[in-house]
Amino acid sequence: MGNELDFYGNIITPGVRMLYDMDEVLFDREWLRSADNMELYYMYRDLYRDNSDHEVIREHNLSYDITVIPPRMLGREYVKTAGHYHPHVPGTGLSYTEVYQVLEGKATYLLQKQEGERITDVMVYNANKGDCVLIPPDYGHITINSSGETLKMANWVHRDFSSIYDTIRKLSGGAYYLLAEGFVKNASYQDVPPIRFMNVMDYPELGLFAGKDMYGLVTDISRLEFLGEPQDYASVFEKAISGK
Repeated sequence: MGNELDFYGNIITPGVRMLYDMDEVLFDREWLRSADNMELYYMYRDLYRDNSDHEVIREHNLSYDITVIPPRMLGREYVKTAGHYHPHVPGTGLSYTEVYQVLEGKATYLLQKQEGERITDVMVYNANKGDCVLIPPDYGHITINSSGETLKMANWVHRDFSSIYDTIRKLSGGAYYLLAEGFVKNASYQDVPPIRFMNVMDYPELGLFAGKDMYGLVTDISRLEFLGEPQDYASVFEKAISGK
């Protein structure tokens, strides 16, 4: 079939995101009208090294995933993921969180916080191989590959929810598009704040360090409890939002 992933000897077939799956969130509508459907990126879900790891991961309601995004231009816009938000953790006022790590290539992560009908914050991280990026509660996020090389990234996420795509889809994408000439605002949004360009950082409190494979946290799985219990990690998320 092609595009299988070898993960510790386990051969994984991907889910595939096609161009026409993305038609509502793309900037270059004129280009899209004449473009043929094509494969954009590949999603490998619920990965594990062996049965012992799988048992630990499932016992803690987590999932370790990998996404591969080859370089491509979608007309004037760089290739990107569809973008999504997470639902709230039951009994809290906060959404589930997520953490990414670049395994190969480079990634641009666009994070946006929506309160009511308004976007109140937009952050962008430019991440290199080994870097980790934490998604704070209540932030939607989109990954963009603006490099000339294939992006391979991993994520840890809680498995007890389905991502919310409609919020971004209904507004024709994220608050900003990344084009060859730079970021431009999405006219479907009102009162969008300027982008805050953030520096990637380590999170020693969570066992997350640049260059250290975060899959290894399977042997110290309690470090990942922030994914399902964000209310207990306010100081960590404040660090992610403030950048210090």
